[in-house]
Order: sequence, then structure tokens, then C-alpha cells
Amino acid sequence: MAALPVYRWHLAPDGYATRRQLRARNLRPGGQDVAAQLERPRRRRGPLVAYLYRVDLAKPVRPMTPGRWAALAKANAARRLCPACRRDAGYVIPTALGSCGPCAFPEGTA
Repeated sequence: MAALPVYRWHLAPDGYATRRQLRARNLRPGGQDVAAQLERPRRRRGPLVAYLYRVDLAKPVRPMTPGRWAALAKANAARRLCPACRRDAGYVIPTALGSCGPCAFPEGTA
């Protein structure tokens, strides 16, 4: 396996993009391997690394099907359901609390 080319932050040549940059163009890596990497030096720690993919090998993002939309809606609804009182909190319950606000902080315990 050959070593990946390494570029400094903001100095990558045209034709390479990160996953987020590909997604902004409605593209995805499409199974290709990482083509290069960016490194941003930091003081007292190792460099920040971002992996780059070739834009010419990227594929279009797969469209959302009705089944995918339904699965996403069901997953988001499960994140709003309080496991303690089994009610829809109306917001995504923080994992640090593990339950909705009224269950996590009952009135009479102060």
C-alpha cells in the first residue's frame, strides 16, 4: 500500500474534497478509498487530520425512498419518547439525562 499524499490545511489541489464538501455538492464517496489527507498543525497535540476523496470518482447521493423517510421519522420519534413516563417530550431527550425534564427533575426534590 502506497502512502497517502499529505497536504497542509487549505492547500489541497482541486479535484479533492472531504465528505462534507462532497455532501454539499450532493455527492458521496461511493466506495472509493481515501485519496489524500489534510493536516492542520496544532500546538502541544497531534495535527488535525481530514481525509480527502476524489471528486471525479464520487457518485450522486442516493435519493430518499418512502421507506427511508418512514424509518427516519420512526427513529426521530423514538428519540423524543421518555422511557420513564412513556410520553412524547416534544424534543429530543438528551442522552445525559436519559429522560424528559419533568422526570429528570421532579418538583419536590429540591
